[in-house]
Amino acid sequence: MDSGGDRIRTLGVEEELLLVDPETRQVSARSAEVLKENREHGEGRAPHSASDELDQELFLHQVETRTDPATDLADIERQLIAARRTAGEAAAAQGLAVIASGIVPIAGGEPQVSDNQRYRDMVETFGETARTGQTCGCHVHVAIDSREEGVAVIDRIMPWLPVLVAVTANSPFFEGRDTGYASWRTQAWTRWPSAGATEQFGSLEGYDETSRLLKMTGAARDDGMLYYDARLSIHQPTVEVRVLDACTDVADAVFAAALVRGLVETARADAAAGLPLARWRAEILRACTWRASRVGLASSLVHPGEREVRPAREVLTALVDHVRPALGEAGDLDRVEEGVDRVLRAGGATRQRAAFERAGSVGAVVDDLVDRTARTWTEDR
Repeated sequence: MDSGGDRIRTLGVEEELLLVDPETRQVSARSAEVLKENREHGEGRAPHSASDELDQELFLHQVETRTDPATDLADIERQLIAARRTAGEAAAAQGLAVIASGIVPIAGGEPQVSDNQRYRDMVETFGETARTGQTCGCHVHVAIDSREEGVAVIDRIMPWLPVLVAVTANSPFFEGRDTGYASWRTQAWTRWPSAGATEQFGSLEGYDETSRLLKMTGAARDDGMLYYDARLSIHQPTVEVRVLDACTDVADAVFAAALVRGLVETARADAAAGLPLARWRAEILRACTWRASRVGLASSLVHPGEREVRPAREVLTALVDHVRPALGEAGDLDRVEEGVDRVLRAGGATRQRAAFERAGSVGAVVDDLVDRTARTWTEDR
């Protein structure tokens, strides 16, 4: 992946999607059949890009899609649409549908674990923490030049990540009821003992030692279970930001990905310039994340610069201003500025609750998610 001061950093996006039965509106534990359909009859039989393929997830009612790395946001958007088409067509061939939502709106009985020894070990070790999660995230990878650079970036972007939680909040309903949160996925996800916000590591050695100790205690089974809000990717030279809910609207995912890349490049430049690093305790970062997951963009958030609660519009605008030079250099500024009003007007959680208000049932919310998710790829034809 290309990165560095005078080059646009590549980014890639992974999305976790839910499989649902359109009749019962419950999640359906048939990912093995959907993946087989994709391999044998879909474009995945002879893949030309990552968006042609589907991957297994922890539970059988989930699938994962991914993009190839790209510098152009329009390319990332095209790949996300193509990946949803791959998942949607394979699911439809099995009488199912896919939805992009941060968590399961209506359960389908006891969740079934995928046929994978690592996943079985995770559920056996972590019990209800694993079984009751059933979360779907959107993970954004941004290229870095070295692991040392990556840690310096992580240490600087952490206070801004709660704003991205609010931007992508898309999981108010869980197991048939309104949780009272805009992003219940965030609450469920941070039950994992290795998940959540981290204090500054200070160096690559500090990052590696923290990771070693978490694995030593059993809080993380392996490197793949180091569920920090932002971490060094295991298999590629990227920083991976993991706080985003799966977004029903592809434009919201692309908007958030642009902000993540802007944060990474801004942090790299600030670290290279030797600018002072603001210190945050993990307790405060967790509180900022809690507030963002509770209210989304509907109320006020913690302003990382002011360290005060401010209206969501002011805080989101401050984030855009913070990364504005990086957005401009990458050619992302116009798209991001257009996206600010859109997400403030109606984010994912707001749209789900509007569907509930129209019909008075969580089943109607699932119907709306099925329709809006499908339209992200059918209307592109």
